[in-house]
Amino acid sequence: MSRFLLRTNIRRCVASQIRMASDQLGELGKGAGKGGGGGGAVRAAGGAFGKREVAEEERYFRQKEREQMEALRKHHVEEIEHHKKEIERLQKEIDRHKGKIRKLKHDD
Repeated sequence: MSRFLLRTNIRRCVASQIRMASDQLGELGKGAGKGGGGGGAVRAAGGAFGKREVAEEERYFRQKEREQMEALRKHHVEEIEHHKKEIERLQKEIDRHKGKIRKLKHDD
């Protein structure tokens, strides 16, 4: 199971590294055959529209990444709160059992 998780994490890491390194191939949005690649009709044409398309795409992915990070933070905060409540509940159970033990000792 841990191997599977490790492989998944490695794949994600490699995918993000490829995306980051993609601008080393040439300036994105320059058009097909000019180092920008053919990312679609607008990007393949190059020029200002190609550059704009690249900028919008990058902005979209940055926004998605921010949303994912915020969701992850929220999830962790909720997990922490859940565990705190569980600790309180278990502490009350411990105190209740200690009270029973004291009562049994007192009855002896």
